[in-house]
Amino acid sequence: MVDKMKNIEIIEDKTLELTFRINDESHGVCNALRHILMQDDDVEYAVYNIDHPLTGKPEMTIKTKRGKRPRVVLKKAAEELQKESSDFRKLIDEAL
Repeated sequence: MVDKMKNIEIIEDKTLELTFRINDESHGVCNALRHILMQDDDVEYAVYNIDHPLTGKPEMTIKTKRGKRPRVVLKKAAEELQKESSDFRKLIDEAL
């Protein structure tokens, strides 16, 4: 079953593990999101893979611990990534 939410397709949604595909993104966003997820104490692991560098779509898997739902930690990480991106944008604007 594939659940579509804007640019994210949920491939597998279990209690402690979520696998999803991110359309129209590349290593930059995926690596930044993975980095933020791995800083969360509730995340056991977060990995992503892109089958082909030109045509592949990133697939990410998040496994949580202590009964935390992966969708919750993903949303929290996405909000943190948005905040960090906004802060970085402000630094660039100030420098230029």
